[in-house]
Amino acid sequence: MAGLIGKPTKRIDGLAKVTGAAKYAAEFPVKNVAHGYLVTSTIAKGKIAAINAQAAEKAPGVLRVFTHLNAPKLAFTDPKDKDNIGMDGKPFRPLQSSEIVFNMQPVALVVAETFEQARYAAGLVRVDYNEVESSTDTAKTQAKAFPAMSEQRAPKPRGDAFAAFADAPVKVAAVYEIPVEHHNPMEMHGAIAVWENGELTIFDKTQWVNNVRGHLASIFGIETSKVKVVSPYVGGAFGSSLRPNYYPMLTALAARELKRPVKLNYTRRQMFTGHGYRPHTLQTVKLAAEQNGKLTAIIHEAVANTSSYENYTEDPVSVARTLYACPNVATDYKLVKTDLPTPLYMRAPGAVSGMFALECALDELAYALKIDPLELRLINYAEKDPDNGKPFSSKNLRECYRQAAAKFGWSKRNPVPRSTRDGKYLVGWGMATGTWSAGQAPAAAKVILNADGTATVQTAASDMGPGTYTTIALIAADTLGLPIEKVNFELGKSEFPNAPVHGGSITTASVGSAVQTTCQSLLMKLVEMEKKNANSPFKNAAETDLIFENGRVALKSNPNQKVAFTEILKRNNLAKLEETKQAAPDKERQKYSISSHGAQFVEVRVDEDFGTVKVSRVVEMTASGRIMNPTTAHSQEMGGVVWGVGMALMEETLIDHRYGRMMNPNLAGYHVPVNADIHEVDTDFVHEEDKIVNPLGVKGLGELGMVGIPAAIANAVFHATGKRIRNLPITPEKLI
Repeated sequence: MAGLIGKPTKRIDGLAKVTGAAKYAAEFPVKNVAHGYLVTSTIAKGKIAAINAQAAEKAPGVLRVFTHLNAPKLAFTDPKDKDNIGMDGKPFRPLQSSEIVFNMQPVALVVAETFEQARYAAGLVRVDYNEVESSTDTAKTQAKAFPAMSEQRAPKPRGDAFAAFADAPVKVAAVYEIPVEHHNPMEMHGAIAVWENGELTIFDKTQWVNNVRGHLASIFGIETSKVKVVSPYVGGAFGSSLRPNYYPMLTALAARELKRPVKLNYTRRQMFTGHGYRPHTLQTVKLAAEQNGKLTAIIHEAVANTSSYENYTEDPVSVARTLYACPNVATDYKLVKTDLPTPLYMRAPGAVSGMFALECALDELAYALKIDPLELRLINYAEKDPDNGKPFSSKNLRECYRQAAAKFGWSKRNPVPRSTRDGKYLVGWGMATGTWSAGQAPAAAKVILNADGTATVQTAASDMGPGTYTTIALIAADTLGLPIEKVNFELGKSEFPNAPVHGGSITTASVGSAVQTTCQSLLMKLVEMEKKNANSPFKNAAETDLIFENGRVALKSNPNQKVAFTEILKRNNLAKLEETKQAAPDKERQKYSISSHGAQFVEVRVDEDFGTVKVSRVVEMTASGRIMNPTTAHSQEMGGVVWGVGMALMEETLIDHRYGRMMNPNLAGYHVPVNADIHEVDTDFVHEEDKIVNPLGVKGLGELGMVGIPAAIANAVFHATGKRIRNLPITPEKLI
């Protein structure tokens, strides 16, 4: 009902998730399903010389062992296809040739009656290789780096940053390093494929059902109408399911060849090469300023790894161009080919890596200038976009700084490193800024008003956990004037109206706008039907004269003049009324710079003897337009903080460069935060009235919540210890 938006609302999918009623990709009950298990390579580069699957084929329950020798050759998608998500190159296709392009590449798929039989038989497959020396060390191959963007796409320098840097009275320069990091969602990737009469139904873990549908239709040479993708729940992803991974193709291939349903799941170990990762990134940042703190030069250069067969780009340097007012800015972004799988978008891609470097460098500059780090940011606050001169559609970052600093008690900070102790702990305070673009993409929705007074909303969106079920239902209920419990929101099916990828923090802005537009159109249909009634009180009423509340339409001037939705449908002999509409970004957006912003303040406690770091307190204040649901929004920001703690202190994929092999592909060796690592976290929001961004006034915040956290933690660690750690994660051996 009207007024629901902005009120704390519990997750409507929460009960299904905690009781097990929610079905994830590999949990759908499919009769006569066979089980697959992958055999992966032990080299990073070369060719398969011979493969012996005879023992595996004779093992109990085995139906077939698929290899490059017997797997049907399938069509490769056009490099410009959406499957590539803007990447240049040819997507990896398993079992299509003898070539090995990364370690732990799938070289065989064993399919058996049970999972245990398939796993056992997989261990019987023997593979010989002709190995070639591989290259997986980004740092050692920087000399071979090439521009990540074409000359036309690469942003031009602003002013003369190198001359300004050379002439500046105060300057800092340093190199910052982000290691390879991996998504480790709770739900491991998996799919179930079923073919019937030449049509494919696949239950898949994906952030974009329509993209998987197009990908599979292209590969198997069938119409998209003959592919149905089902993904109602996604157990965490944040980029790892953003493009089609290789297992849906293998699952569908095996099911087609065996003429029975097949299920294929990654193991946790296979997750590390079954999709992408945050790339290894080396960044050089040079900052120059006048004695009063005014920035005169920003130079931000980055080198990151990609695979040998695709160019993955995420642009860690663009934040340096837009966040602070500075007349001279030069950025450069290059790639290095490595014999690893292609990297992929991982929460806050580009931005969190770039901001770690930029915000740590700004902290270093603050110490060189003897200016408070917060004050330095305010001195260089950009009132309009410094890169293109456009005004911001809204920007309440200054208020984020003010409120977060007051909550945190920043004014009490002693700026001298190692100046504060609490028993055996060195205590440090640090801060940073976060920013993320407020995107919107075209989306469509169907709304059905039923004769019983309920409404059904359908869209092909995904929900990987941020609260999409609740937020979209809230928007529909608010617009229709219905209690939220009377709205049934359905998503995750490719036959529903088109929705964009569930990533980049665009879902609420995109799908929410489509749902609002569709609901409004449906209500007008309903009113027009009612106006045909000779006794209707709304005969001469304009749209602005009406209110919709409690399942009724009423006159604003006389709320007692009202008619129930159900009554209108009954009078017109209708069991339901449907409407489908699309919403797209308004062209007015192009006149503005549109972003979300936030401020993060962090306290750490460092054990001087052991070098362990505890993030004891976080205050995060976010300006992200209109907040739809404070409950799920707070959860999103909390999640961002937790991931930021992991990135700063724990997460690192270790690679043995002799073999190009990832050495800790498990949750024992790849550390992520647990409950004991997270302490006091205070997240809140500064309201922004933004009529430009979209009719809802909403900006995405899923990515934003973690963008400044690793930098703020690193800055706090320096304040606590006097040691500047520029390569993540900040582990004990770097501090002792």
